[in-house]
Amino acid sequence: MDVDVFVAAHSAEWSRLGELAARRRLTGQEADELVTLYQRTATHLSMIRSTAPDPALLARLSALVARGRSAVAGSHSPAWREVGLFFTRRFPAAVYLSRRWWIPAALLSVAVMAVLGVWIAGDPEVRASLVSPDEVHAMTAPGGQYETYYSTGPAASFAAKVWTNNAWVAATCLFLGVALGLPVIAALWMNSLNAGVAIGLMSSAGRGDVLLGLLLPHGLLELTAVFIAAGTGLKLGWTVVDPGRRSRSAALAEQGRSVVVMALGLACVLLVSGVIEAFVTPSGWPTWLRIGIGAVVELLFLTYVFTLGRRAALDGETGDVDRRAAGDALPEAG
Repeated sequence: MDVDVFVAAHSAEWSRLGELAARRRLTGQEADELVTLYQRTATHLSMIRSTAPDPALLARLSALVARGRSAVAGSHSPAWREVGLFFTRRFPAAVYLSRRWWIPAALLSVAVMAVLGVWIAGDPEVRASLVSPDEVHAMTAPGGQYETYYSTGPAASFAAKVWTNNAWVAATCLFLGVALGLPVIAALWMNSLNAGVAIGLMSSAGRGDVLLGLLLPHGLLELTAVFIAAGTGLKLGWTVVDPGRRSRSAALAEQGRSVVVMALGLACVLLVSGVIEAFVTPSGWPTWLRIGIGAVVELLFLTYVFTLGRRAALDGETGDVDRRAAGDALPEAG
């Protein structure tokens, strides 16, 4: 073998492999090219070893193949780095990219709550068809069920209970969305119905402001998390109907992995709202302060999504899990 001719023939491929192996993020086409070039260069290294063991060339190709292998198979990343990437890139990008689903779901749900609340507050016959006057009084009077709900037990255990319940609702929206989104629509309706009834009954008793003072501190963030889960579930359901240019199995696999990212991130968001619900909502602090805390936390979360999330999305982050954990996909025709 003429080593000089061999180097001249393949030097461009080796340079390209080095370039791709040095990049942090690759497109799908570039990832395929990386694998192909790695395999070719490994073959070249084997050929050089067996036919023309030039020490300098062997060292160069050995280092290049090692870098290519690390890029293809993935090197071990510290757990703290993965956690950091999750919260600074994957989760906010996933929320940002699904905004066209969860923002309409939020607006429609809030509109339904408002309409139901006004209707129930202004129509005694509707209220009578829902609950008896004695039950209305028991729920809406000072010290009634709506008001004492948030102080029914120790704050820590109440926070755990609330977090578990909200996480279950979010998980229902996320994972059952695959059933064409129908369970998600049902969950949104029940959530809006319960909130609308509470607002209507308390408003009819002249205590709507008291209820809002109890709902808004934690409810702003809590409902945002539920709406994000619902929007993601609806997007998953629509993927079943219209997978786009991908096969249905490939589209569902990608969207399903994003659902897992959402579930982990929203569990943390709901933990924060649960802590607020347990410790801030039932506190004796002024209403304006309690609502202010909830509004600040909500604003911080939305800023997080629309700054870090947008930036990560523009950099190519999709909210999918790391490609090393995503597994291999079968090639698709066409």
